This record gives sequence, structure tokens and C-alpha cells, in this order.
Amino acid sequence: MVQMKLLGGLVLALCLFVPLTSAKSTDVHYCNKKANYVVKVNGLEIDPYPISRGKNTTFQIAAATNEAINGGKLVIDVSYFGFHIHSEDHNLCAETSCPVSVGDFVVSHSQELPGITPPGSYTLKMTMVDEHKKQLTCITFDFSIGFIAEEKAKADM
Repeated sequence: MVQMKLLGGLVLALCLFVPLTSAKSTDVHYCNKKANYVVKVNGLEIDPYPISRGKNTTFQIAAATNEAINGGKLVIDVSYFGFHIHSEDHNLCAETSCPVSVGDFVVSHSQELPGITPPGSYTLKMTMVDEHKKQLTCITFDFSIGFIAEEKAKADM
């Protein structure tokens, strides 16, 4: 029994101080489950995961559209423990090849988070609109930013 507790404590310590760094497929949720969005999101991958402050992170969204898209923008809203903390807009054509033809496409965005970004749980809401400001899709997903112990362990590797 004592050996099991010791082993469990060791495994927990390893998980906290030597996290695995890899890409992660993340669950996405539509902002309005009843909406019939033109763009359907098939998946999201965050690489590397967990996200580290001061390191480049890539968000890749696999999607499909039933209408051609000539241009537009991505509107990003970020919440930290439920409080809105950040908004930004991106030109859709800077994140994918335009025009987007009917069918599958990928939106890819890379960004380095500032070193002062607090660790913890975040929620991101992404709205995609076309050049006429028609909403094409709206999704939310959760992600985490690593704690100092995780980042130090990675730097020491």
C-alpha cells in the first residue's frame, strides 16, 4: 500500500515537472448549435501542447465550406477563467489561401505568447466572416498555458 502511494506520487510529480510536448487535437464547439454555418469545422490541432509562454504555437483548423470564400476575417476573443481578456482580428487570406474553393481547407495561425501571459485555462472564441461581414462559422475551444515548472523542465531538456 505504501509502495503504491509512493509510485502514485512519483507519477504525479513526473507529470507536473516533465510534461509531454506534442500536438493535441482539441474538441471544438459551435457557438450556436442550431445555426447552419457555411463553414463546418472538422478539427483543431494545437502544436506544441501544452502551450508555453515565449514559444511559437501553431493552431490549425481543418474545415470545409459549401460556398466559395473570396475573403474575410477571423475575429478572435480570448477568456481567462471566464473573463474576457483579449481580442484580435486577422485577415482570412493571411491564414489560408484565397479564394477558398468549395470543399476542404485549412486555416493555420502561428503566434508566440508573451512571457507575461499567466498560466492556466483559457477559452478561445473564433468567428469567421466573409468580405460582406456574413458570419461563416463560430467556434469555441479550451486550451491551457503551461506553468513555470513545465517551462523550466522543457528548457533544461
